[in-house]
Amino acid sequence: MSEPPAPETEAPGIDQHLARVRRQLDRLSPHRAHAEAAAGARLVDTRPRLRREEEGGIPGALVIERNHLEWRLDPSSEGALPEADDRTLRWIVFCDEGYASSLAAASLRTVGVSRATDLIGGFRAWRAAGLPVLPPTGRPGA
Repeated sequence: MSEPPAPETEAPGIDQHLARVRRQLDRLSPHRAHAEAAAGARLVDTRPRLRREEEGGIPGALVIERNHLEWRLDPSSEGALPEADDRTLRWIVFCDEGYASSLAAASLRTVGVSRATDLIGGFRAWRAAGLPVLPPTGRPGA
């Protein structure tokens, strides 16, 4: 058996991809995201239910788990939320620490949600900044 042909160029890897994606976003610090949300932007929590139950949440954030995000926010999708029709709306996506949310915001921009961005440091940075959080709802250690 012969070896498969080597790719002509190496794939960039996740760290390089993440850095490239982030250069396209105007990422927000927790305090700036809080101010933008107060001015009408929508915060979107993409964390899995278990994380939200264990760590709490951000008051007023819309919960859309990552695997549904593009379908819920793309106005051309049959599964789009009513708010998705407003193309001027600013969407601020967050996850635990701000890695997956950068990729999610870039994906939203790819499907036409041009004002999508993410929260630097995610939920944990928001909480560490002393901004309002909802208490955990799950049972610790359960």
